[in-house]
Amino acid sequence: MQKILINGRIFTSNEEQAWADAIAFENDQITYVGTAAEAPRDGEIIDLQGKMVIPGIIDSHIHPGMVSQSSWHIKLPWTENAEELLDFVRSYATEHQKEEKPFLYFEYYSTSMFGDKGPKKELLDSAVSDRPCLCQDFGEHLHWVNSKMLELMEITKDTPDPVPGLEMFVRDENGNPTGWCKEFVWQRFQDKMYEKIGWEPPIIMTPQLMENFFAFLTEHGITAMADGLVEGEHQLTAMSELDKAGKMNVYYDGINRFWSYSDLPEKIRELKQYAKKYGGKHMKFNTMKLFLDGTNESGNSASLEPHKNDPSGTNYGEIKLDTDELAKCLLLCNREAVDLHIHMVGDRAFRVGCDAVEMAQKEAKRLGEAWVCQPIFAHCELVDPNDFDRPVKLGITVNWSCHWSGGYFGELAQEYFGYDKWERMYQFNPIIDSGALVTFSSDVVTFYELHRADPFFSMQVAHTRVDPEFPLDPQKYPGSVRPPESAKLSREILLKGYTINGAKQMRMESRLGSLEKGKIANMNVISDNFFKVPADQISQISFDAVIFDGKVVAGKL
Repeated sequence: MQKILINGRIFTSNEEQAWADAIAFENDQITYVGTAAEAPRDGEIIDLQGKMVIPGIIDSHIHPGMVSQSSWHIKLPWTENAEELLDFVRSYATEHQKEEKPFLYFEYYSTSMFGDKGPKKELLDSAVSDRPCLCQDFGEHLHWVNSKMLELMEITKDTPDPVPGLEMFVRDENGNPTGWCKEFVWQRFQDKMYEKIGWEPPIIMTPQLMENFFAFLTEHGITAMADGLVEGEHQLTAMSELDKAGKMNVYYDGINRFWSYSDLPEKIRELKQYAKKYGGKHMKFNTMKLFLDGTNESGNSASLEPHKNDPSGTNYGEIKLDTDELAKCLLLCNREAVDLHIHMVGDRAFRVGCDAVEMAQKEAKRLGEAWVCQPIFAHCELVDPNDFDRPVKLGITVNWSCHWSGGYFGELAQEYFGYDKWERMYQFNPIIDSGALVTFSSDVVTFYELHRADPFFSMQVAHTRVDPEFPLDPQKYPGSVRPPESAKLSREILLKGYTINGAKQMRMESRLGSLEKGKIANMNVISDNFFKVPADQISQISFDAVIFDGKVVAGKL
């Protein structure tokens, strides 16, 4: 039976009809959007009594696999004191003997705790030496391991780094690994360790393991998502089962990772196999994923200027592919009609990305090939002002994780870039003003931070530039506001970035992202008027009813 919602404050994300006060839907399709006076009456009429309705939220970069796989990780107390951290690790290892916990995986230690030389294995050995032990840094791209773990993975001075300078083991003056690892390099060697200890982590995803993640999305109005990267076919099998059981209330865009041009053809074939096997109404696969550089806080993002803390003036950070190879990757993606989602953080990575897109588009034109690939640049934390207008000219989508907009990663990047360049980070209004497509997401990777995927929490941080959980020092930054004020994102930009723009990134805008007749009935009835609630209370907005495919899947009408 048709449901007719009247007397609401309905924000549609539709440019041609931004607001309405009535909406109707039947089965999974919207049948009417407009005024209450002209709304149909042949169905169940529900008076919203002035409550606000918004389209279903789209998180266009989140990691269901990594979050689900992290449920066995051990949460560290938040501290800047290494001894306090080691006391916790030592105590935990004593309480949970090797037979019970053969591998200890802790998260997070503060990235600033050990400086640019990083932590040493001997220090972690002082807390745990009888079994492999790992601590993950707050930025999630650095790992501190003990000697036993290096031994079991057979890492020595003679072990070549997969990507020197980026995906690597940090080494001392004699070439021996120090125990500090960058860009998940240890995962390349983890199987040797697991084989030797006769144990594997509980990371093979089952519907039960993933159910809590999707329940969180449903409770927080997220009805569509792009996966940061697929963590193996077992993830897709589990999701398919959840979907059939009605427990995965999202439209899903699966993204497959590759490392270089050499493995790209194989990984595209794998993506297309996923599409053939798992594709359907709710699941699609059309995008590849590349990590181009590292992070600003760890000093391995690609910078246009040498690092301030490098006396030689030769350290510009690291980049995985040069312009020519990246352009080749883009051309191949274009020929295969798939999109390319690129992790990039530094301003040099952004420029290389733009240059590669421009080069690939020119070559496609020369060859008479239509350009169909959508390049998606994720993060883009530092963009040189000279490059602000390039995304709109080149058809590049920029994806930003809103809850990073305040003090989440603190001031660590200042060590490498200085204050002036640090202040230029996280500025997207000039790109938006140019007309480029900018989308929003959470990019959460562990259960530790899953609560921050609440879209209203993220929107509050991006709108205020204040992180309620990790505020900047108010003595240095009045009100703990991350400068500059001009980088605050408006409420309308945020809602559109989380709805219609996200649908465009996922190539689902004909079905999702706005409340229009004929589109899928995905929408949220929320507790407060998003445009009028005080800025520091946006995160308190709750979801009174979440509607997916025309069914109320959380709350009630």
